[in-house]
Amino acid sequence: MTDGIRPDRRMLEALVCPLTQAPLTYDAERQELVSKPAKLAYPIRGGIPVMLVDEARKLG
Repeated sequence: MTDGIRPDRRMLEALVCPLTQAPLTYDAERQELVSKPAKLAYPIRGGIPVMLVDEARKLG
């Protein structure tokens, strides 16, 4: 499910969940940034994280 564009690891480490301000975990296989406290996964499209709660996938 990758389009060949890899996000910058340093940029990903600087991002936090917009809902909880908690650190995010990068899921390379699904191309998502996961917020465990919010139970949301933010998509990465074309190498760019989409940090909108409305665009996030709900977890469990």
